[in-house]
Amino acid sequence: MSGSLHDVKNEVWMRTVLISVVFLAVGGAAYGAFAVGIGSVKHSDWDDAHHDLEDAEAQWNEANETDDLNLMNSSRADWETAHEADIDAHLSYLTWTTAGKTILVMMIIYAAFYGISGFYNSIQPEDEHDDHHHDDDHEEHHGSASPILMATGILLFMMGFPGFVNTCKALLGLDYEAEMGDFTLSIIGSAILIVGIGNWWNEDLKGHHEQIATSDPFEGQDIRKAGMWIFLISEMMVFASFFSSYLRMRTGWCTEWAVGAGKCDVVDTVTASDLLRHEVGTLLPGAINTFALIISSYTIVLALKTAKNVNWEPSKNALMAKMFPTRKKAVRNYLIITLALGSLFIVLKLVEWSHLIAEGFTIDTQAGSIFYVATGAHGLHVFIGLLVMLFMIFKADVLEDGYDEHNGQGIEYFGLYWHFVDLAWVAIFPAFYLY
Repeated sequence: MSGSLHDVKNEVWMRTVLISVVFLAVGGAAYGAFAVGIGSVKHSDWDDAHHDLEDAEAQWNEANETDDLNLMNSSRADWETAHEADIDAHLSYLTWTTAGKTILVMMIIYAAFYGISGFYNSIQPEDEHDDHHHDDDHEEHHGSASPILMATGILLFMMGFPGFVNTCKALLGLDYEAEMGDFTLSIIGSAILIVGIGNWWNEDLKGHHEQIATSDPFEGQDIRKAGMWIFLISEMMVFASFFSSYLRMRTGWCTEWAVGAGKCDVVDTVTASDLLRHEVGTLLPGAINTFALIISSYTIVLALKTAKNVNWEPSKNALMAKMFPTRKKAVRNYLIITLALGSLFIVLKLVEWSHLIAEGFTIDTQAGSIFYVATGAHGLHVFIGLLVMLFMIFKADVLEDGYDEHNGQGIEYFGLYWHFVDLAWVAIFPAFYLY
């Protein structure tokens, strides 16, 4: 909850519907530019490189039928060069098409969250307000329907998830059979989930007085802050299990029963780091992502600092003053920068995954399952944080004073989560990419 009360008219929520249209336009433009435009050019280059590889392979086969050793060596060198060019062309094509498709899907999800939540809240009956009600510092929060709505939505989505995945693959032209029943169930679950989140957004935007814990060990502390720390402690246990599994595999530690069964010798321990660390270019997405998350942690701190600074003044630098003209817009724009950096992380993560899968590193191996589950779980945490940030940006924009010293703790509590996500990646990158 926001910690302060606001009279929010329903028409304010219609802005989210307009913003959702902007997101769809951005996603469509990115898809057209990257996946269709540049992707078509890169696919043509890949076709040319593949034809050159076939010609080099034919020449090598012809050379092998002769006794000319120099010709055989020369043909083999030409084939290796053509093979490397074919791989590079394929990966270049995957980079642009995956980026375009990822941005499109992300913008559709952003638009769905804004559009459905905004429309749902815009059609709700207006609350009646009176001044005495607003001045009651001891008002209690009388519960919310949001948790049950979100839980129901997640339940329905997960019930239809296998069919949802197969249907999406079928729609992409892959050899899978569409399962429209499960697909529809997942879509309904997603809609209910978004409505639940939208209801929570509405409650938070209107605000309630901050609830204080009344019993040990958190007596006197804000309930949200204590809850966030407990949540982060549980998250540490989750990621610790990923690290322990990975380190066990990398160090060749095998249980006695597995040794006795002769299973340790057949485990494929080729990891993503073995494929990524040989060239600087293959490490580039992970390296950029590391800096993106570190910088995003800095911008979220700047947003909090600006919100709580009652004596804030615009920068004397002309460019900075234009980007951050008022305290309200400065907070909003810092949050937008954080959202952009987090979105960049997701795009580059899926580009990197597409390269690894193209090289044969898939989830159906022990090493692959550990890598994709660990980095995927982290990516999911980033994406959930981005969805929360969508609302924070909206809140910073629509409230008369935005985030200030009275309700800035909302940024603080979210910042704890975002810093945890950042620190988790700072540990994941050297372990999974360099070790």
